Amino acid sequence: MAIAFNAAIIVFELIGLRISALDRKWMILVYYTQLSNIITLFTSCVFVVTGSNAVTITLRYVSTCMLTMTLLVSLFVLVPMGAGFKNMMLSGNGLYHHTICPILSFTSYYLWEEHSHLWILPVILTFVYGVVMLILNGTGKYDGPYPFFRIHKQSKAATVMWIIILIAIIAGISILISSTAI
Repeated sequence: MAIAFNAAIIVFELIGLRISALDRKWMILVYYTQLSNIITLFTSCVFVVTGSNAVTITLRYVSTCMLTMTLLVSLFVLVPMGAGFKNMMLSGNGLYHHTICPILSFTSYYLWEEHSHLWILPVILTFVYGVVMLILNGTGKYDGPYPFFRIHKQSKAATVMWIIILIAIIAGISILISSTAI
């Protein structure tokens, strides 16, 4: 069943990636959503081709944690901040990258795949992404792409609070998914 789910993930990831790339071109690479989905596309391809081994188990774990983060932040942070549920979760690339692929990835990983316990890996990757985006925002080289990275439009305390909250979310996700080994 995991192979079938990962094959479906590949199809939906390609559809979402096409929509995103047509709209944003290379700028998709500044979005955590896009990066987590590109990583998932890669890991699902590796999983379908090579099956379950130590490397694919770890890759699928990392990508599933990152996609779960994408789903939860989209739903519980960005939608309430004004992105709109329909716009964020049910249309365009959001349908694929915020909703379908995260749900398929989590379901496949949770129910049918071997689990990794390297909970710190998704935390490190998310932290590195956040630091890079804060530096780009701080130096004025980029604005966003998410409201919590716009450090010139919020207080330092708000920026620190957001970083703590986001790292706590990914750490919680990573630990929960890691601890539910089948």
